[in-house]
Amino acid sequence: MIDIKVGDQTCQFDLDNPELPDWVSDHALTSADYAYDKKLKRSQYDAELDKLHLELVKLQAHRLNTGQRMIVVFEGRDAAGKGGTIGAFREYLKARHAKVVALSKPTEAERGQWYFQRYVCHFPTDGDMTMFDRSWYNRGGVEPVMGFCSPEQNTHFLEQVPAFEKQIVDEGIAFFKIWLNIGQEMQIKRFHDRRHNPLKSWKLSPIDIKALHKWDDYTAARDKMLKATDSQHAPWTVVRSNDKRRARLNAIRHVLMNMEYDGKDPGAIGELDPNVISSASGQSAADYLRGK
Repeated sequence: MIDIKVGDQTCQFDLDNPELPDWVSDHALTSADYAYDKKLKRSQYDAELDKLHLELVKLQAHRLNTGQRMIVVFEGRDAAGKGGTIGAFREYLKARHAKVVALSKPTEAERGQWYFQRYVCHFPTDGDMTMFDRSWYNRGGVEPVMGFCSPEQNTHFLEQVPAFEKQIVDEGIAFFKIWLNIGQEMQIKRFHDRRHNPLKSWKLSPIDIKALHKWDDYTAARDKMLKATDSQHAPWTVVRSNDKRRARLNAIRHVLMNMEYDGKDPGAIGELDPNVISSASGQSAADYLRGK
């Protein structure tokens, strides 16, 4: 049995109980003031995603013809939907030219390197897209919260990031940073689903379970990180991901809308949902991230 602080209340949660408590299931989708109380219908999702997949294929063909390089960074709390969103991006692309980077903890040699070095070696070559399933922003979130880096290292990192990312953009690489934002009850629900689904149990790590007790600590680290690293040349885009379907569609649309490529069809791309996606530029964390 785990005591979890949710808002102003302390609730008990048994991760090993296959029955999900009502206080979780009843509020998971609408947690963090999410605007929808029902998921997007599968039929509508599939129809819209098919159109976006065709546009992504066009974009990849254009990149391969022109040598355009692209990086998309996906960040967010555990169970926010990073892997599924990346999968939706990549489903019909040539895998060789649409790489996913999800690094494990650094080796002894890597710990002695310049912090960004292990990430830079995975940057794309001509025509390629690299998608980071977590990135150098580990030092802005999980590392300081879990004590894997010192406060001084965290501060130094936040000071270095804007200049580091300016170099990426100046190199001519199309660069996107997407923060997937999830409500607390939805995170608990997804952890519970992983615990009791043999096909997903590998996704739940001891670190994830520890994170259940550190929601507020992660919130503080997130707010500090986004405020320090949301720049004009490399802005953050926030995607609310309680409903994975809406999140995936809007993340893909955001990227397509901000890229030029042969045969681009704005009608097929559609419109962004302001209830799901927003820019962090020029606003404080409290202004654009609903709930804690």
